[in-house]
Amino acid sequence: MRFIFFLFIINIALFAVDADEFNDEFSEPKKEIFDPLSGYNRAVTGFNDYVFMNIIDPYVFAGYDYVAPLVVRSSVKSFFDNLKFPITFVNNLLQTKFKRAWIDVERFGVNTTFGLFGFFDPATTWLGLPKSNEDFGQTLGYYGVGSGFPVVLPFLGHYNLRDLAGSLADTSVDPIYYVDYRKYNATENAYQSWGIISYRYLNEGSLRADEYKEFRKDALDLYPFIRDAYEQNREMLIKE
Repeated sequence: MRFIFFLFIINIALFAVDADEFNDEFSEPKKEIFDPLSGYNRAVTGFNDYVFMNIIDPYVFAGYDYVAPLVVRSSVKSFFDNLKFPITFVNNLLQTKFKRAWIDVERFGVNTTFGLFGFFDPATTWLGLPKSNEDFGQTLGYYGVGSGFPVVLPFLGHYNLRDLAGSLADTSVDPIYYVDYRKYNATENAYQSWGIISYRYLNEGSLRADEYKEFRKDALDLYPFIRDAYEQNREMLIKE
């Protein structure tokens, strides 16, 4: 349970989208978003933001940044990105993006061998093979499944119903999550799995903390700002 709680805490840094995507929030006319849980979502967003700004960033991330230089954290992120191969590969196949699926295979092969199990990314730097970031939420959207309404979870941040369902499907193929019947688990049991998942989110969150802090400076009203940016980003990814 300690691992699970730690995962919830550090995952707050991954609120929704990357910094460059934040900047596109107002590039298109906004669509009206069905938001029956707006009161709850607004309260939880405020809670998450408070925890991030007053606990996670000044203590957890600051301590981790001190012991792990940027080059180390970047290599760790590359390693975990490489392990996402089953997710991106399967979802590219499901979306009939066969060229991208083959590029996923090439990237995984190159980075696992020449990139020392993915700690380096020669598939990008040497071969110029683009990284894919498909997930089951995008696959559902590709086939016309609506986003549903927004849901903000304590510590976990912003989702919508479609992406919540998709994230559950992602865990069934992600090797970091331990699944009893699966042969390619990266861990031996669920406790190891939660520990590694926690560390993955800690590492990635530390790399993105400054993006979130810059983003929130532009928000007159934080909850709808995050909500609208999240929905527009997901729509953009589905259309790619």
